[in-house]
Amino acid sequence: MRVLDQLIGRVSPAAALRRAVKLAEQGKPAEAFPLLTLAAKAGIAEAEYRIGRAYLQGAGVPFSRAEGARWLERAASHAWVEAQAMLGALAVHGLAPLNGDAGAATASGGLFAGEGPVAPDFAAALKWSRLAADAGDANAQAVVGYVLTSGPEELRDLDEAHRWYERSAAAGCAEGCLGYALSLARRATDDAGRTAVVAQLSRAAEAGLPTAIYLLAVLTERGVGLPVNPQVAMQLFRHAAERGQRSAQLRWGLALIEGRHVEQNVVEGESWLRRAALAGDAEAAALVGDLYVKNSTLPPNYSEAAAWYRRAAEAGHRAAARALGSLYLTGAGVAQDQSEAARWLLNSAEAGDRGAQADLANLVLQGGGGGDDPARVARWFAAAAATGDLVAAFNYGVCLVQGVGVERDAEQAAEWLRRAAEGVPTAQYMYGHMLAAGLGVTPDIAAARGWYERAADAGIADAQVALGEMTVNGRGGPRDPEAARALFEKAAAGGHSGAMFALGALLAGGHGLPSDREAAQRWFRAAAELGHGPAQLMLGRYLSAGAAGERNPAEARQWLERAVAQGVADAETDLETLAQPL
Repeated sequence: MRVLDQLIGRVSPAAALRRAVKLAEQGKPAEAFPLLTLAAKAGIAEAEYRIGRAYLQGAGVPFSRAEGARWLERAASHAWVEAQAMLGALAVHGLAPLNGDAGAATASGGLFAGEGPVAPDFAAALKWSRLAADAGDANAQAVVGYVLTSGPEELRDLDEAHRWYERSAAAGCAEGCLGYALSLARRATDDAGRTAVVAQLSRAAEAGLPTAIYLLAVLTERGVGLPVNPQVAMQLFRHAAERGQRSAQLRWGLALIEGRHVEQNVVEGESWLRRAALAGDAEAAALVGDLYVKNSTLPPNYSEAAAWYRRAAEAGHRAAARALGSLYLTGAGVAQDQSEAARWLLNSAEAGDRGAQADLANLVLQGGGGGDDPARVARWFAAAAATGDLVAAFNYGVCLVQGVGVERDAEQAAEWLRRAAEGVPTAQYMYGHMLAAGLGVTPDIAAARGWYERAADAGIADAQVALGEMTVNGRGGPRDPEAARALFEKAAAGGHSGAMFALGALLAGGHGLPSDREAAQRWFRAAAELGHGPAQLMLGRYLSAGAAGERNPAEARQWLERAVAQGVADAETDLETLAQPL
């Protein structure tokens, strides 16, 4: 039979083509290909087109996008409409970067070099698709519309695109219906226009286009051009998700996780978010990360969260970059690494995330970060503070106090902290401290006490201790030991060692409250165990003298030695006295 086929090809290239078509229809592409080659060499465009398709499909020959595109270009140059349409579609998807002379380019290895996708060639796509579109090919008309809408600025023409989409949709092309719907949406100003958009989207959705199904779901959920129906919208999201539309996978996954208009299923919802994330959706990747950190249904898994946050952060998701930086700061799920933390926080901060800017600022203030981070941090805060952001004003004030990224300037620091104090409790405490110490402002003890009180009421432990000290001594206002004790107890309950020491001192006697040395010793011990040097000295003294009824020279020595190691005044003298025999 092959000898007969060869004879047919030699006698009549057209007959060879007919025989090749028949063999292909019979499922014998390998036998058809030599006949197609004979017909193509005779310049028959259809044969060139079929060879191109054979290479693209790997039918009878090894798959080769390069060879497929080369033969399609030959057929297209011979006015074969199907080849022109297919070539335009390949070019718009970055699968056929045409450079002109196919034969010369192939010989040099320059045309279609490599088999992987490259950047879309919009100019070639428009050239070939327009030829096929003029000949009435509906798919090519849709491609022309797409290039004129989404191609480079110099090729765009929305009015012409609208006309091509309209022709394509009228011919029943699903992609044309989708493009026409989107073009109509840009022009719709009333209910009739919105209804027309829905009609075209519905046609494209019925043809199974995932993007059309997703957009129809969005309109159904919002009630644009048709009645609101969240249940139907969710099912449309599901259908689009099942067809690989990643935005729909995100929406369907969230609906399942939240139980929104569907039965809640966190595990299944997470799997849909994963699919969207793996398809390149940064928001979905960030949400998966959140699930493994914050969700109460799934067990915490910081290592898993870090992997998803990294995927999202590398795609430019600023909240995920901040979350990843926070994991590196704490060592949750990853090895603790301050440099990596600073790198990801910087990425997020440069993208405008205020929280990341604050986190990075705190890291820099603690000696972390590197390079010109301090200067950059100061600039962020200065700019944000100038717009009235009170948190930024506080952070900028701290930079000015400590000379982080800027020259130290107590006066400017006081001004910014004063502004921030209107809404930031920590700024209230710091501004009160500046007033009390006369740093950058005229000393004003009464005003300082007022700011301490505001910060203390907001739960700032340092402010509670500072206000307690003023209250017990009557500085800046009336003396009130009972009120001071209450303030110290609040701060001590939060673990403030200075407050614990102050309570011990109050209860030791001489401050207007009944003496209670047993309670005093308990507070000294609590503060000492937290590393408070003066409390270690006092506990050593109490144990040495048996002031609370319990004399323990051995333990007293241990606490006095700790106080000496911290450089507490008089601790060494007490230790020497303890060593002397009675």
